Amino acid sequence: MWWSSLPLRVIALTVAGSVLVLLLGGLLLMRQASSGVLAGKRTSAVAEASTALERMQVQLRSSDMRSTSVYERLNKLADEAGAQPSQYRVVIQGPVSRFVSPGISEESVPDSLVQEVARGDGMYVTPTTVVWAQIPRREEPGLAIGAMLQAPSGQEGYPIYFIFPESHEAQTLSVLRRAIASTSVVLLLALGGIAWLVSREVMGPVREASIAASKIASGDFEERMRVRGTDDLASLATSMNDMAAELSHQIGQLEDLSRVQQRFVSDVSHELRTPLTTVRMAADLLHEGRYEMDPFAARSTELMQEELDRFEAMLADLLEISRFDAGAAVLSLAEHDLVPVVRREMEAQQAFAERLGCRLELHGIDSAVAMMDDRRITRILRNLLTNAIEHGERQPIIVTVGADEQSVAVTVRDHGIGFAPHLADQVFLRFWRADPSRTRAVGGTGLGLAISLEDANLHRGWLRAWGRPHRGAQFLLVLPRDEKVTLRDSPLPLVPRERS
Repeated sequence: MWWSSLPLRVIALTVAGSVLVLLLGGLLLMRQASSGVLAGKRTSAVAEASTALERMQVQLRSSDMRSTSVYERLNKLADEAGAQPSQYRVVIQGPVSRFVSPGISEESVPDSLVQEVARGDGMYVTPTTVVWAQIPRREEPGLAIGAMLQAPSGQEGYPIYFIFPESHEAQTLSVLRRAIASTSVVLLLALGGIAWLVSREVMGPVREASIAASKIASGDFEERMRVRGTDDLASLATSMNDMAAELSHQIGQLEDLSRVQQRFVSDVSHELRTPLTTVRMAADLLHEGRYEMDPFAARSTELMQEELDRFEAMLADLLEISRFDAGAAVLSLAEHDLVPVVRREMEAQQAFAERLGCRLELHGIDSAVAMMDDRRITRILRNLLTNAIEHGERQPIIVTVGADEQSVAVTVRDHGIGFAPHLADQVFLRFWRADPSRTRAVGGTGLGLAISLEDANLHRGWLRAWGRPHRGAQFLLVLPRDEKVTLRDSPLPLVPRERS
């Protein structure tokens, strides 16, 4: 599905890229916002803690120690700090115990801060977790600021810790986080919609071009695209229309040339029949009286007779080719058994095979019934057998017949000169020869395999070739049992089993 839809890829990639950008932007924004909010909180907390520390120090030194004890004064200072619930709480380490503002637990003071205050005289700040004393206890982030509160005598000090809850800051960052998330979702949907609109705007003309190209490829050369505007898509439509017009013109010229060539071949073939008939009559008379001639004249007469036979066969093949080119070839279908047809043609070629030292062997099943034009199938078999015998190098020719529920097949295998694998399609070209320097043993026209391929295609069948140099060749003919059947597989393999 991914590779079948360009709009899907455009939208998906746009959304994925947008998610990445929004995620990175949101993280950066949250980081900067958090740093700013927490830095502001830290600055204000330090300033407030410094002010409160100075005030407490003044109050502690001005206390009359004769009427009140240090314990009572420290406890009072802690209680006064607890009266400001929205700002901070205080934990004071007295000589014996700690004095804690109401509502907060002394666990809110980190051990690391206690050690720092004990080692020095300055003011120290560290993040902490504020633990409230009520049940159930709850926790929230905060700041802990520690310093030393000097006793009235000035000889000893009491560690004091200011606990600043960051609940308001946490709420602010939570609201900001939700705002960023909701804004990102809205932007993501908007970007997805924009990507869809852009892909639709771009893919519409591209899809039209694809449809127009398909129609032109199927033969509708009058198909044209609408040209709107002067942008790149309009240039694409103009180029497509120009290409269609030029292609229509060129194909029209080729069709005219093809018709002229077909008519020329047909006319020449027909016109040559009359003089050929006259020459044939004269050649037959000379051939019958060759025994009364001197050896040189008799040999010339025999050569003329052989060339006339070849010329007549070539004319017949040219006429057949012209019928295929003109689309005038028709089938005369009837139900036939392929095995007797193959056996009959093998018997007809037996003498020729013996003359060239080849042995014909038939293998396979005993019956293979299908709808076929036995005249054309016989011609295919004749061409395949004569080709195999001529190039078989005196090796056995193996003919195999097979069938399945959908089709029947026959293979003709020789073990002669063969051909290179890349020439498997060229063997069916007109007048093509595997070895141009090789003398034909049967005086063929060079059109046999081309006509055989056309006959196979007319049956909606297959004719294919396999070959290897000096290993021979194998031809596979596959025919559907019924004209309504579409071939999908073959009962016999194209590659010989001993070579597969």
